[in-house]
Amino acid sequence: MSTSNDGSNLSPETPGLDPAIADRLKRDGNGLVAAIAQQYDTGKVLMLGWMDDEALHRTLTTGRVTFYSRSRQEYWRKGDTSGHFQFVKSVALDCDGDALLVQVDQVGAACHTGTETCFTDRQLPAAIGNRPE
Repeated sequence: MSTSNDGSNLSPETPGLDPAIADRLKRDGNGLVAAIAQQYDTGKVLMLGWMDDEALHRTLTTGRVTFYSRSRQEYWRKGDTSGHFQFVKSVALDCDGDALLVQVDQVGAACHTGTETCFTDRQLPAAIGNRPE
């Protein structure tokens, strides 16, 4: 059994994610699926987090985004400690079932570093080519 940072105890017996949704997920070796957070009205990509079945269940049922921290091995709900909340507008599963797109209304910075997104000012040098005609 694990304990989340919101104090709730989790166990395998806890009713969770709808089996019809769970069956469509293709999880990595740790049981996780990538979850991309995107600002719903601008389309700006905010961050990437990870969800297991329980994190997705919480996200779908509470209206607040919950991720699973791979480093801390616990659940965290965006905004509980930072005050920078993500309110769920929609959740979509990609065609392969291995990634989620969570459209949110972001309040405050999305990145733990305080930047608007986790990609702000972090561009890598890349060859930019023209599309063949």
